[in-house]
Amino acid sequence: MDVTFPGASGDTLHGTIDLPAGEVRATALFAHCFTCSRESHAAARISSALAERGIAVLRFDFTGLGASGGDFAETSFTSNLADLEAAAACLGEHHGGPDLLVGHSLGGAAVLAAAERLPSVTAVAVVGAPSSPSHVEHLLERATDAADGHLEVAIGGRTLHVGRDLADDLADQPQQERIASLRRPLLILHAPLDEVVGVDEARRIFDTARHPKSFVALDGADHLLSRRVDSDYAATVIAAWASRYLPGAEREAEAGSPSGPDAGVRVREVSPDSFAHDVHAGRHRWRLDEPASVGGEDSGPNPYDTMLSALGACTSMTMRMYARRKGWDYGATTVTLTHARIHARDCEECSTETGQLDHLHREIELDPALSEEQRTALLAIADKCPVHRTLTHEVRITTALADPGAPAS
Repeated sequence: MDVTFPGASGDTLHGTIDLPAGEVRATALFAHCFTCSRESHAAARISSALAERGIAVLRFDFTGLGASGGDFAETSFTSNLADLEAAAACLGEHHGGPDLLVGHSLGGAAVLAAAERLPSVTAVAVVGAPSSPSHVEHLLERATDAADGHLEVAIGGRTLHVGRDLADDLADQPQQERIASLRRPLLILHAPLDEVVGVDEARRIFDTARHPKSFVALDGADHLLSRRVDSDYAATVIAAWASRYLPGAEREAEAGSPSGPDAGVRVREVSPDSFAHDVHAGRHRWRLDEPASVGGEDSGPNPYDTMLSALGACTSMTMRMYARRKGWDYGATTVTLTHARIHARDCEECSTETGQLDHLHREIELDPALSEEQRTALLAIADKCPVHRTLTHEVRITTALADPGAPAS
């Protein structure tokens, strides 16, 4: 959903609101990196991934960048903060909030500074952010005089004009005081090998901020999160972390039933355009998907893999409970499972003689220190795990349509 709104200088700013396929759980505002745009890898991919998790995200182009109007040379860090306020007002008119601020690089410094101006914000996340806006001053060191009276500087392979007062504006920002008095939960994500903004900048932010604060290393990522796997991981971490602080989190936690055989599991499509599904069981959440080879995005295990994992875990748990009652102490167990379809005629122990059967093969690796007698007893117990019994006994599945008038879960 594309939107426009007036920026700090009155010029028209362009933005995109990435909307969830279903209910909007919360809203977020994304601030892109210095001289980037809303279409940068980090902005577009993180916003999209957050939307898949129920968070509506507005990413926009600051004045003079991307599709937005105005002259970039006439902007400053202070005007960027005013643009952020204007974007927050636009998001608030459409969907409320923002509840969450996310900033990348200098955009991270901007959201740290703007949070105090936006009372709706309940949490802040920064990616590859400097501890002070003045960190970008080194980019201006090789600037030359431009014909229009501004400074000409090469950044990211592009030649841009910047204002002569930009360095002073960056240096005048009371960023340390802002971070120390943030009064919101803070998540800091940073690549340890970031060559643009060193990881020491993340340490300074973390040391200055007050709790609650968290740090996550984006191991192997570059500053721009050029690889999709890195931006997707960052979005997953941000969404999981923010869920504790966003509106409705308390109600969701209270509504979640305790784990157990009667707790129930809810499975919901992430988007009609994908195979991905989010699973909610009590207070636990995970994702199911299909591999790319069959049209999925491989964002989680497929349903059969999940079924096999349940059988494997149940097998190991059952053996461990039996061993504890016996007073046997042994090392960790590994259970490897595979699923295949076989012809009934190839199964000597099956009563069915025609068609195909599902064949689950389970291989158990036990501590070699166990005696042969213990290993035999544990192998026999493996077949008595509850999931094994469910899969091998007669199972009746009933299906009903939910009441269309009932509230969505």
